[in-house]
Amino acid sequence: MAVSRVSFVAVFAALVFSMLALPASVQAQSSAPAPAPTSDGTSIDQGIAYVLMLVALALTYLIHAADLSISF
Repeated sequence: MAVSRVSFVAVFAALVFSMLALPASVQAQSSAPAPAPTSDGTSIDQGIAYVLMLVALALTYLIHAADLSISF
Protein backbone atom coordinates (compact mmCIF):
# COMPACT_ATOMS: atom_id res chain seq x y z
CA MET A 1 0.00 0.00 0.00
CA ALA A 2 2.81 2.37 0.89
CA VAL A 3 4.70 1.53 -2.30
CA SER A 4 1.72 2.38 -4.52
CA ARG A 5 1.24 5.65 -2.64
CA VAL A 6 4.90 6.59 -3.10
CA SER A 7 4.79 5.73 -6.80
CA PHE A 8 1.59 7.75 -7.20
CA VAL A 9 3.23 10.76 -5.56
CA ALA A 10 6.31 10.36 -7.78
CA VAL A 11 4.20 10.12 -10.95
CA PHE A 12 2.06 13.06 -9.88
CA ALA A 13 5.16 15.16 -9.11
CA ALA A 14 6.67 14.31 -12.50
CA LEU A 15 3.41 15.22 -14.22
CA VAL A 16 3.17 18.56 -12.42
CA PHE A 17 6.81 19.35 -13.19
CA SER A 18 6.37 18.52 -16.88
CA MET A 19 3.23 20.67 -17.09
CA LEU A 20 5.06 23.59 -15.51
CA ALA A 21 8.04 23.22 -17.86
CA LEU A 22 5.89 22.82 -20.99
CA PRO A 23 4.98 26.50 -21.53
CA ALA A 24 8.61 27.57 -21.16
CA SER A 25 9.79 25.03 -23.71
CA VAL A 26 7.04 25.92 -26.18
CA GLN A 27 7.79 29.62 -26.02
CA ALA A 28 11.52 29.02 -26.34
CA GLN A 29 11.13 27.56 -29.81
CA SER A 30 11.22 30.14 -32.55
CA SER A 31 11.11 29.04 -36.14
CA ALA A 32 12.14 31.10 -39.09
CA PRO A 33 9.36 32.24 -41.40
CA ALA A 34 8.77 30.15 -44.48
CA PRO A 35 10.23 31.49 -47.70
CA ALA A 36 7.85 33.06 -50.16
CA PRO A 37 6.68 30.64 -52.86
CA THR A 38 8.22 31.20 -56.24
CA SER A 39 7.08 29.88 -59.59
CA ASP A 40 9.33 29.74 -62.62
CA GLY A 41 6.47 28.89 -64.96
CA THR A 42 7.24 25.21 -65.39
CA SER A 43 4.43 24.12 -63.08
CA ILE A 44 2.00 26.31 -65.03
CA ASP A 45 3.22 24.83 -68.31
CA GLN A 46 2.88 21.33 -66.92
CA GLY A 47 -0.68 22.06 -65.77
CA ILE A 48 -1.63 23.34 -69.21
CA ALA A 49 -0.08 20.25 -70.80
CA TYR A 50 -2.12 17.96 -68.51
CA VAL A 51 -5.34 19.79 -69.37
CA LEU A 52 -4.61 19.56 -73.10
CA MET A 53 -3.87 15.83 -72.79
CA LEU A 54 -7.15 15.27 -70.97
CA VAL A 55 -9.03 17.21 -73.67
CA ALA A 56 -7.32 15.13 -76.37
CA LEU A 57 -8.20 11.93 -74.51
CA ALA A 58 -11.85 12.98 -74.16
CA LEU A 59 -12.08 13.95 -77.83
CA THR A 60 -10.51 10.67 -78.90
CA TYR A 61 -12.97 8.74 -76.76
CA LEU A 62 -15.95 10.70 -78.13
CA ILE A 63 -14.83 10.31 -81.76
CA HIS A 64 -14.29 6.56 -81.40
CA ALA A 65 -17.56 6.09 -79.52
CA ALA A 66 -19.45 7.98 -82.24
CA ASP A 67 -17.66 6.01 -84.94
CA LEU A 68 -18.70 2.70 -83.36
CA SER A 69 -22.34 3.73 -83.01
CA ILE A 70 -22.56 4.80 -86.69
CA SER A 71 -21.07 1.54 -88.05
CA PHE A 72 -23.70 -0.66 -86.37
